Amino acid sequence: MAEPKKTPLYDQHVKCGGRIIDFGGWALPVQYSGVIEEHRATREKAGLFDVSHMGEFRVTGRDPLGFLQKTLVNDIAKAAVGRCVYSPMCYPSGGCVDDLIVYRLGEKDYLVVVNAANTAKDLAWMSDIVRDFPGTTLADESAETAELALQGPRAVAILRKLTEEDIGSLGIWACRDGVVIAGRRCLLSRTGYTGEDGFEIFCSPGDAPVLWEAVMEAGRPEGLVPVGLGARDTLRFEAAMPLYGQEIDAERTPLEAGLDRFVSFDKGEYIGREALLAQKEAGLERRLVGLEMVGRGIPRHGYPVLDAKGETEIGYVTSGSYAPWLEKNLGLAYVPVALSGIGQKLHVGIRGKAVEAVVVKTPFYRRTRR
Repeated sequence: MAEPKKTPLYDQHVKCGGRIIDFGGWALPVQYSGVIEEHRATREKAGLFDVSHMGEFRVTGRDPLGFLQKTLVNDIAKAAVGRCVYSPMCYPSGGCVDDLIVYRLGEKDYLVVVNAANTAKDLAWMSDIVRDFPGTTLADESAETAELALQGPRAVAILRKLTEEDIGSLGIWACRDGVVIAGRRCLLSRTGYTGEDGFEIFCSPGDAPVLWEAVMEAGRPEGLVPVGLGARDTLRFEAAMPLYGQEIDAERTPLEAGLDRFVSFDKGEYIGREALLAQKEAGLERRLVGLEMVGRGIPRHGYPVLDAKGETEIGYVTSGSYAPWLEKNLGLAYVPVALSGIGQKLHVGIRGKAVEAVVVKTPFYRRTRR
């Protein structure tokens, strides 16, 4: 069995006491001080994450926008230079190849950030499509790119200590290239995967350890902690952000996952449009909903969802956890549209027992704008 790959920050994780696991072929920390502590610290103050395992593709050349418009379901043309766009990427069937973020760095210069586990698959898929766009280049820059994520209400205060840039003026879902942080040139964006305010810092692998140490040093007086994969998942779960392989995959469409605001039917033809339009016009049969447990138990991934009587299986849980900030047992699940209304009583099958649950509004957590 091949040894897991190490990010440029592996030594920093060991130094910080991170418990390292093999995560999709990468040696990454699942936790440092503990999932609940790290989760709450990010909500209250700030957390620092290593997301250098993500995939990064550069799209340049003659017609990068045309290529991205055909490949993705959101309207990338609405992104001015310095803006970021989230989009699913679909098969002709409407199922998801992946979900990703596009950063427009120049008039004909785009950075596409994809899920780590899908990097090779996405590159192969997009490479086939780009052949229809002569003079347009798709380059895999994953090995030359490291990424840190600084999240939480103290993120701005921490980063201000390390740069002369007016980072407070960087809008949500915006990016700025050439920002000097701790003496290193970086691409800085402000999107987030935790439900909190925060930044993503893209840099060269050689600069990543210096930046990690500098951010940690600047952040300690502000309550900054390093955060592992465990709390990253509970944070995104409370914010009801989809995870590929759980909420979305090749069998489920963005419309079923509640991502319809990221699907454009007005921009012209693209891969998956016909299937998605047909599904929209026919009406959905199933929908992703939030569940709050009434009875005792945590709704884990793959658990069956049962009807109001707790007798008939009608769906399944995609993600579930004890929510550390909300102090509730919650889940995301696919159920028939007829049983998806807020307040609908259902059950979750937990270790052979039907445990009562109720459909609730998502996201479970929404930050207070400061």
